Parts: sequence; structure tokens; C-alpha cells
Amino acid sequence: MTNKIYEQALDLPADDRMVLIDKLLHSANLPTQMEIDKLWAEEVEKRSKDIESGKAKLIPGEEVFRKIRKRFGK
Repeated sequence: MTNKIYEQALDLPADDRMVLIDKLLHSANLPTQMEIDKLWAEEVEKRSKDIESGKAKLIPGEEVFRKIRKRFGK
């Protein structure tokens, strides 16, 4: 059934396909970009507080990549 609907959708004019895509995406209840940005801002704030309080430890990038190369080669 999905393939049949897909084939029918491909026969629609481009404008109608875009409207259909928009409606399907909205029906999926995906987070908006604004919601995603808010969540990232909250995560950045949390991580900053963890660093300032000593709960999280920063590791220099060179050390991280050295460990990666050692573990995975190259």
C-alpha cells in the first residue's frame, strides 16, 4: 500500500507534493527548529555549569584524537 501511495504522490505536480510533504511532516509531531535550539541552549548551559563546578573534566582535543588513533589505528 505504501508503494502505491508513493507512486501516486510522484504523479502530483511539484507544488502539491510540497504541500503533501509539509502536511506529513507536521503530522509526525517532530520538534520545531525553535524547540531544538532551546534544547541545545539548555544542554550548553548544563555542560557549562558542569565544567565550572568541576563535575565535568575537559580533555584537550589533541589527547582525544591521539586516543582515537591509538584505539582505531591510523
